[in-house]
Amino acid sequence: MSNLQTTFCGQKLQNPIITASGTFSATGSGKFYDFTKLGAITTKGMAINPWPGNPTPRIAEARSGMLNAVGLENPGVKDFAAYELPFIKDKILNSAAAAEQKTKIIANVAGKDISEYVQAAEFLSTTDVDMLELNISCPNVKEGGLAFGTSPQVAAKVTGAVRRVVNKPLIVKLAPNVTDICEDAKAVEAAGADAVSLINTLSAMRIDVKNRRHILANKIGGLSGPAIFPIAVRMVYQVARAVKIPILGMGGVKTGADAAELLMAGAAAIAVGTAALVDPTAPLRILDELEKLMNEYGFVNIEEIKNGLQE
Repeated sequence: MSNLQTTFCGQKLQNPIITASGTFSATGSGKFYDFTKLGAITTKGMAINPWPGNPTPRIAEARSGMLNAVGLENPGVKDFAAYELPFIKDKILNSAAAAEQKTKIIANVAGKDISEYVQAAEFLSTTDVDMLELNISCPNVKEGGLAFGTSPQVAAKVTGAVRRVVNKPLIVKLAPNVTDICEDAKAVEAAGADAVSLINTLSAMRIDVKNRRHILANKIGGLSGPAIFPIAVRMVYQVARAVKIPILGMGGVKTGADAAELLMAGAAAIAVGTAALVDPTAPLRILDELEKLMNEYGFVNIEEIKNGLQE
């Protein structure tokens, strides 16, 4: 029997499967499966104040994937702390996992400027979440709308500002729409990040030819799903050899074999996002498939997969 236990950011996880930010809600997803069987869960992106999100339509289909321009609609960190977090904690505390391996909570943090990131992160660090994940793909309103993650210098600046006000493990979610994602990873590592997560969505667009209109009201959205998986594997592989901090791998993970591939490329844990929109129970299915794959191929534990690539 394979052992799925692993460690990420100094936290012991009962397994390496985590929900990705954006497609998971404890009160919503929890109606379909027991999320306390996962290594960790990641909240939707949250800001210091509520965000209304972008106008509709903000979802579009694509071959082997989807585009979204939801715009990080969220009720704000205080609403999360008052309503969703107590629900999550109650579920986790009553789960069957050993105390040190109970499902961890990762809070995804959003902001329109560095001050907003700092305020949201500082507030969340006083709550019962276990880790913070900075979404640096947010548009920087003080720099003409460019995402924080498009420049290693700016990525480092926001990472450093948040690092100074929080003591909990800090993950920085990297944007793949850059010339060299390794430079961004090295910049945020130097600024105090404990881990990086990658990849986020790729900038993309769809057009309705018949009606001669953009399909998304925002015109441009983020492409996710199986279409971007090979890019995720390549970027995880490269970043794993550029930094010493762990990687939360994501980007089109649909099967247990996909999870194993990202682990072998250099990820320490795996996040499942778009697959859960099609099948809400996908994270648990992928976990089950990963365990079966390990038994079939003779992997005794997760470390054997992570060290299994023959260069």
